[in-house]
Amino acid sequence: MVTQKQIEQFHNEGHIKLRQVIKPQDLTSFSTALRPLMEVLNPNKDPLEKRSTYRKAFNQVTNLWLRSEAMKAFVLRRDLARLAAELLGVDGVRLYHDQALHKEAGGGATPWHVDQVYWPMETDRTCTFWIPLQDTSRDMGCLTFAKGSHLRQDGRDMVISDASEAFFSKWVDEHGFDISDEEFELGDISVHLGWTVHHTDPNLTTRTREVMTIIYMDADARLKESLTDTQKIDRDAFSPGVDPGQIMNSDLSPLLYKK
Repeated sequence: MVTQKQIEQFHNEGHIKLRQVIKPQDLTSFSTALRPLMEVLNPNKDPLEKRSTYRKAFNQVTNLWLRSEAMKAFVLRRDLARLAAELLGVDGVRLYHDQALHKEAGGGATPWHVDQVYWPMETDRTCTFWIPLQDTSRDMGCLTFAKGSHLRQDGRDMVISDASEAFFSKWVDEHGFDISDEEFELGDISVHLGWTVHHTDPNLTTRTREVMTIIYMDADARLKESLTDTQKIDRDAFSPGVDPGQIMNSDLSPLLYKK
């Protein structure tokens, strides 16, 4: 599914864009099923100008695979899970969780951040599939990465916020990271590691930028012994009933692929 060169690039740069991984017609069908769910479940009811920086960035709904058969069929796809395992270099992967991230027309930038600050697993063998549901130009808010930033330890305690934006924007500039801000055609996806620093620009168009994400973890990932308050929230939401040191195999984290 991927070449050794692509796997090496993924581990060196912390992310990779892959072209035409999913059939456009599959994504069009999925987005048609997702849109009414987002209208019902969207937590952001206030006008954009009254929201926090986080809530201006996107409308976020998680665990959609539990909401309908269409969502479940897409999120639990074995071919995508196999791709995740091959990129991570592990024998198998579990679902950590899914989330839709819809950035409204006029929606704000998503601050620079790392994902894994939220996650309660011991391993760094985790990745996010970022799956746009339309052709996505830079002015819609493409995902932008600092290449190789996952290899540094700086800022790993910062959640998405104005503070993370201020810290990482300066940090990325000072350390001279190469930036990847490629546009996406429908069917293209990107995959990034949990500690890769990334952000998106505002949506300057008149159309909602619709994105689905799927987060995978090593099938043998264990719950950390010591958790931050933020990680405790994630544990309760996505790994209920798992004790510290145990494999994170709750009912919400099904095994999706195993060699």
